[in-house]
Amino acid sequence: MAVLAPLIALVYSVPRLSRWLAQPYYLLSALLSAAFLLVRKLPPLCHGLPTQREDGNPCDFDWREVEILMFLSAIVMMKNRRSMFLMTCKPPLYMGPEYIKYFNDKTIDEELERDKRVTWIVEFFANWSNDCQSFAPIYADLSLKYNCTGLNFGKVDVGRYTHVSTRYKVSTSPLTKQLPTLILFQGGKEVMRRPQIDKKGRAVSWTFSEENVIREFNLNELYQRAKKLSKAGDNIPEEQPVASTPTTVSDGENKKDK
Repeated sequence: MAVLAPLIALVYSVPRLSRWLAQPYYLLSALLSAAFLLVRKLPPLCHGLPTQREDGNPCDFDWREVEILMFLSAIVMMKNRRSMFLMTCKPPLYMGPEYIKYFNDKTIDEELERDKRVTWIVEFFANWSNDCQSFAPIYADLSLKYNCTGLNFGKVDVGRYTHVSTRYKVSTSPLTKQLPTLILFQGGKEVMRRPQIDKKGRAVSWTFSEENVIREFNLNELYQRAKKLSKAGDNIPEEQPVASTPTTVSDGENKKDK
């Protein structure tokens, strides 16, 4: 299994590896890494290299190089907390159906303030985050089930729009546990968010599952309330327009509200 798992992961990620190798920067880094291993381990290239090993073998790593490699491995594991490099693959980007509106740093405030009768659930995400990619199909499924006139779903990439992350106090650090963050807006104001933030500014551990989102955000109640409001708006009688009188303006306003 120790050999099979990396091979399966490598085959699974071949399409992404081809795009990765097509970029000059990554290709040059891979060549330099391979050149270091060849020079350090392959005789007779390694015979002329200095070494600090007690046995004097220049074709093996000394204690200083081992420390550097262990430090680099720790950095890789910290940035990919759920998996080791090349042992497992990141979840693929979700490309399925959804009822989600994507915001940028200018449109998010405008949309939240446009109609304060609408309740918004907005996900603050980053494409590089494994947790965000894993949550994407769950959030899309929730939008398909609960999206209606009075309850809308949105997303904003705080990895790209850093001003939004600062404005809504969502940390985008690689070590943060605040990605993704779900915020419920009612009347254009924040009502609640998950994960919560404690007094020290740290995220409280929370599992982003469909059941947890439905329960914590009361989606069933919000959906029923939004449906009742939309039906109440549909049942408002429209005034009959009368020529040469200003009542046509009121009729136009009722249709717009509807």
